[in-house]
Amino acid sequence: MRVLAGDIGGTNTRLILADCTDNVCIPVVERVYPSAAHADLVPIVLGFLESTGEAGSALERACFAVAGPVQEDPAGQVARITNLPWELHSARLAAVLGIPRVRLINDFQGVGYGIDALSSADFEELQTGREIPHAPRVVIGAGTGLGQAILIWQTDHYEVYPTEGGHVDFAPTDERQIALLREMMREFGRVSYERVVSGPGLIRIYSFLRDQGETTESPELREAMHQGDPAAAISAFALTRNDPLASMALDLFIQVYGAQAGNLALTCLARGGVYIAGGIAPRIIERLRSGAFLQAFNDKGRMAPLTAEMPVRVILNPKVGLLGAALAATRL
Repeated sequence: MRVLAGDIGGTNTRLILADCTDNVCIPVVERVYPSAAHADLVPIVLGFLESTGEAGSALERACFAVAGPVQEDPAGQVARITNLPWELHSARLAAVLGIPRVRLINDFQGVGYGIDALSSADFEELQTGREIPHAPRVVIGAGTGLGQAILIWQTDHYEVYPTEGGHVDFAPTDERQIALLREMMREFGRVSYERVVSGPGLIRIYSFLRDQGETTESPELREAMHQGDPAAAISAFALTRNDPLASMALDLFIQVYGAQAGNLALTCLARGGVYIAGGIAPRIIERLRSGAFLQAFNDKGRMAPLTAEMPVRVILNPKVGLLGAALAATRL
């Protein structure tokens, strides 16, 4: 079955035509468009279909994973892109594109669906555990924010339920994290996990440790943060230059990340697996393997033996959300 799928973000819109059978989706054509250069999704998709020779074809199903909340409407779904002035309506897209079945899903739903479209080579296993077939799964992923989703088995596949669990209250687990919380409360009042476990969160951790005088900031890193992406610079200096301050910041980030992943796993009894998604994890995979993430993940007191049996895997394939949207289209 040939389907149209998209991953719609504030920066880029990725579209594919894919041939899908039995949870396997093979991209036929894939293209990337700058989102902000267009007033709406429709001209992007129409141009894509025209350029691929699919305009006016017999495509029957499409699914778009969007970086923003999706609400049910009497006529379908309505989505507002968080970092774009776009409002998408599934019914309007179906009518304009001439595709009878169109679905809008949250981008983290796309990630959850995409797990079934990946191969073993697309994962890095941090904890083998003992997977129970059809048991609940969870996905957590740090990037610009902190996304979380729950996967529940239904008949013949996992159905994905997005959450706003990244916005629950940050719960420090040691004296340094308590000091971090106090400092962030002065700025934000209430502090969520997303304030800490995200790209901006890593920058806040770094600034906190620097201002505490934990160790000296290197001029080279300060300049790199000024010239480019500060969070990427901190990670790079921690991983490739063994910069003391950057390393301390990344380690603290990983500890809080692991603790919240363990919280989510316990909340849902994720015996089907815990999946770490998002753009940050693959870039720091070397440090995730070192043990601090799993130590925090399993630091659950009397529940530690339970979390130690849960498989923990990092998703390495950056197209997981796009493949998930294609797979979701086949189920319309």
